[in-house]
Amino acid sequence: MRVTPPEPNEREKLVTSEKNGREQGDATGGGGPVDAATEDFVAHRNLLFTVAYEMLGSAADAEDVLQETWLKWAGVDLGTVRDRRAYLVRITTRQALNRLRTLGRRKESYVGSWLPEPLLTTPDVAEDVELADSVSMAMMLVLETLAPVERAVFVLREVFDLGYDEIAEAVEKSPAAVRQIAHRARAHVAARRPRGEVSATQSREALAAFQRAVATGDLQGLLDVLSPDVVLLGDGGGIKQAVLRPIVGADKVARLVLGGLVKLDMEMRMDPAQVNGHPALVIRLDGELDTVVAVRLDDGRISGLYAVRNPEKLTRMGRQTTLHR
Repeated sequence: MRVTPPEPNEREKLVTSEKNGREQGDATGGGGPVDAATEDFVAHRNLLFTVAYEMLGSAADAEDVLQETWLKWAGVDLGTVRDRRAYLVRITTRQALNRLRTLGRRKESYVGSWLPEPLLTTPDVAEDVELADSVSMAMMLVLETLAPVERAVFVLREVFDLGYDEIAEAVEKSPAAVRQIAHRARAHVAARRPRGEVSATQSREALAAFQRAVATGDLQGLLDVLSPDVVLLGDGGGIKQAVLRPIVGADKVARLVLGGLVKLDMEMRMDPAQVNGHPALVIRLDGELDTVVAVRLDDGRISGLYAVRNPEKLTRMGRQTTLHR
């Protein structure tokens, strides 16, 4: 039987439950600790989801990790917990590490390129520049190149600013070892992350130029907005047609994009959206959600195009997801 962890919007019910528990409590005080555990979980749920998502790149797997975290947290003696937020993050991290190792084996047999699951994010995510950078499609792909423990350490230290002692408990390493892992992970990420900061305005302008060129079939306009060494990745998951290998080079990418549109016998609509804290395009064919296109920008031009078509990864695009640090 699946036990669903409480959603944030259930807070009002939980407060009522806590009140009733106090009024109807028995000699063992059984109602109180459960209500307190639930309140703590709800209070930190968005944070825990963000930790799990950044480690896994999958909202579905992040939700499963929260399910596992809730089941373990519900059985904890809260009287022995000094810092409940840190304890919850520790449980989530360990569960995510276990799942990350399983996902690694799954990805080996994945059809075509594997891309992170795109999230339609709330406006406040874009306002938190560091958080938005950490969940961008480009950065999530960089995190994919880290070993599981390296990824956990990097995320907890660089994104959530946890102390080395806290991280050490979460990943079951010594603080000294965690410092070394953090240093190695930072160097690895720094060598692969996008070059220079890109403003939201620059991203929107580049996407608008890309959208105009695609809509009008303007090959030169498309070449002008693409970096010479642009890389196109497509994720259809073996369910929808997508490029199975990375396509490299502005001319190849531009001709593939425009050539694919010529073959379409459907009405196409492209709409801007805020995905993973950054401007992106949502493509609908005959009114049905078909593809989410995220981009990486370097020096003002598009150097990475990430087209997610796998319908199993688009299920959260119908509602906004709140991420939190």
